[in-house]
Amino acid sequence: MNRFAQIFLLLSVVSTSILWSQNPLPKGLTQSEKISLGSISFTQNRVTDPPTEPVRAMAEWEEVEYLVITWESNFQNILRQIVAAAVNECKVIITTQNQSSVSNYLSSAGIDLSQVIFMNENWDSIWIRDYAGNTVYSNDVGERAITDWIYNRPRPNDDVMPSAHASLLDLPIYITNTGTNDLVNTGGNFMSDGLGTAFASDLILDENAAGNPYGVSAKTEAEIDGIMNAYMGIDRYIKMPTLPYDVIHHIDMHMKLLDEETLLVSQYPPGVADGPQIEANISEVVANYPSVFGTPYKVEWIPAPPSSSGQYPDTGGYYRTFTNAVFINKTVLVPTYRPEVDGPALERWQELLPGYNIVGIDVDNSEENLISLLGAIHCITHTIGVDEPLWIVHQPIDQAAQGAMVSVDARIEHSSGIQEAMVYWREGSGSFNAVPMTAIGNDLWSADLQMPNTVSQVDYYIQATANSGKTLVRPLVAPDGFWTINVGNLSIEDFSSRRFISDAVPNPTNGAVEFRLNQIHETIQVIIYNVLGQELYHGEIPQGHGNYRLELNPEWQGVLWVQFEGSFGRVHRQILKL
Repeated sequence: MNRFAQIFLLLSVVSTSILWSQNPLPKGLTQSEKISLGSISFTQNRVTDPPTEPVRAMAEWEEVEYLVITWESNFQNILRQIVAAAVNECKVIITTQNQSSVSNYLSSAGIDLSQVIFMNENWDSIWIRDYAGNTVYSNDVGERAITDWIYNRPRPNDDVMPSAHASLLDLPIYITNTGTNDLVNTGGNFMSDGLGTAFASDLILDENAAGNPYGVSAKTEAEIDGIMNAYMGIDRYIKMPTLPYDVIHHIDMHMKLLDEETLLVSQYPPGVADGPQIEANISEVVANYPSVFGTPYKVEWIPAPPSSSGQYPDTGGYYRTFTNAVFINKTVLVPTYRPEVDGPALERWQELLPGYNIVGIDVDNSEENLISLLGAIHCITHTIGVDEPLWIVHQPIDQAAQGAMVSVDARIEHSSGIQEAMVYWREGSGSFNAVPMTAIGNDLWSADLQMPNTVSQVDYYIQATANSGKTLVRPLVAPDGFWTINVGNLSIEDFSSRRFISDAVPNPTNGAVEFRLNQIHETIQVIIYNVLGQELYHGEIPQGHGNYRLELNPEWQGVLWVQFEGSFGRVHRQILKL
């Protein structure tokens, strides 16, 4: 870059910082930013090697300690509503160079500032989801750290925000900034299930391909996947074609993971805007990528509203959706637009997440029209997970046969170990009863519940206590929110479509594996095949309830398929034999 270009770029950055209050930067690129892309170095001398231990990217619904925002005065009422809700759930870190003004504005609304931390740092834009770091934990629940990607905007102050947060909180930080790990990525185009699966659009491929405008090394999809695995613990990176009308191609504007197996997806009228491509993308995911529990993803739809005059993005309307929401422990903040469309959407959220505090925040008004800049609530917030998380993973049981014995299984971990775990359950309304869970190895805990002999409903939740004394429940809002088992007669389809046979543990393995069998009170045929379809083993289980241990021949290597067959049909589980 010649000296004149350097001076021009410096003046552009300075003028942007000075004029931010008059011209807030959009989520997408401005015209001047598009012109300057090829003249700016996105790779700098901030670089780290990947973590030396395996890491796990937290899911957005996990327990958080901090909400982080950048204070943009053009949207101070929206931000004040976010802070008002968040201080009841966690600490809030606000980046601002006007602490006195912001604190007075918050205090005037009666907001308790004891939970607010002000960070005096330079910044360029409000879109902190895209440029802030993402929480990872070593060995599932160990040391907390932040992973930082290269921000895909020529906004240098925003791009160093993760380092500022890491310095403020004394957290390790891993940065994919240079060498072969120079990865461009943004938080709005990343969604993790906390168990190694993440979703994105093909934007991640496009921005790291040969000829990219960021000057980063060209990467294949496999190389990108490798970086995400090393820095984030992502071992299954699901990417979907970009949409025709969403401009920035970030998935958080049309999709939200509600838990490990449930996708909330924006829905348009038939043939309208991005509706056809979204439906095609989701169909492809459901058909080819089971949830981490081995079952198809549950897809819940929520209508994307048009403008007040009926315009959608393909006819000039803004990209309005209800999926661009953020979990803050027991509270979920959802973007809203106008009463006639907001009411049904908020009711839908409450139906899907019973017990949560669902808070709507208007992003589509003449005073603060955030949605016109291509983003909403998820886009202007980010979170940092708690230190030493108590991690509970469970696939809810939604159906059971009358009189059946049902195993409630969960993966429960804490860095200090688990002291005890309980299942709380009830039939109908009233008080919950406690049943102790038993440790069955590999961080798995289980308890048996006897279902009633009549058509009924059984509500339940899980509580765990770590050796450190920390106690947590799942769902996080229990007992106000809980899971419900519908008790009745189950069809063959019910058995074959639900997870009555767990995945193999451990997997990969050098020797034996174990499966958890649930509610199958009959003889089961067990057959093992290799990838060529050759039968390696044929056996029988007299009754399919409880643990089943399967010894693997030392000579078997590679991918194996275990087939369980009974009146319920056939269920397949994959094993990697080392």
